[in-house]
Amino acid sequence: MKREMDMSALGAAAGKPHDAGPVVLHADRVGKTYPNGTHALDTATLSIRQGEFVSLLGPSGCGKSTLLKMFAGLESPSGGRIGWCDEQGRESAEPGRSMAMVFQEATLMPWARVAANARLPLDLAGVPRGEGDRRVAEALSLVGLDQFANAYPRELSGGMQMRASIARALATEPGVLLMDEPFGALDEFTRNRLDADLQNLWKARGFTVVFVTHSIYEAVFLSSRVIVMAARPGRVIADVPIDGPAERDESFRVSAPFIEYCRVLSDHLARANRGER
Repeated sequence: MKREMDMSALGAAAGKPHDAGPVVLHADRVGKTYPNGTHALDTATLSIRQGEFVSLLGPSGCGKSTLLKMFAGLESPSGGRIGWCDEQGRESAEPGRSMAMVFQEATLMPWARVAANARLPLDLAGVPRGEGDRRVAEALSLVGLDQFANAYPRELSGGMQMRASIARALATEPGVLLMDEPFGALDEFTRNRLDADLQNLWKARGFTVVFVTHSIYEAVFLSSRVIVMAARPGRVIADVPIDGPAERDESFRVSAPFIEYCRVLSDHLARANRGER
């Protein structure tokens, strides 16, 4: 009975919807089977609204990264439909709004300085040099690398390299930022620090974030919503709003609501691993 009461109270606390805009991304009964027969996704359905920070949480191989690549237009579904909407909320046949993706690895050009790495997508898009330099300087300042614009990737720590990768995405001034477990290879201290920086950046810039992670703790700390996915073939088994404080710091990580959210998400994952729907 105590457990049921706790979950009921948490649901009431999280019941207020996040202050978000219209739907910008939508997956409608999306499935994915690869040519080798791997069934990665099975009728996954979810919507992402403008201004949300949504984490996709689930075990390895559940299709989180596959779904993220579909949102980016890098993969096509075998079944179902991926939908994108423009700035007026009108659906389009392809990604129409400004969108950037941050991968698991920093993927920086080792021969180029940090500023040149961050400017790469702008150069490819034909952005004038002066405008590109302005955007890069702002993006590097946002991630705390303004003093390292002339450094080479080999001169940066792993966390700093990932900051440079995020700056490269921010320089495009995206409306939607897709992030595929960008901090998974970092030590816990660095990961927690970058999580806090990313949360503050999201609040300051107001873009939409879809974030893939294996970490329950990271998902709760960062998100306005957590989508829980079952083991392969991936499907959505829970959609949990996170009603965290406006300022998320270390005190939130040890608070009663944080611990309860983690327990609820852990229960969902355990149920998924048992094959329950």
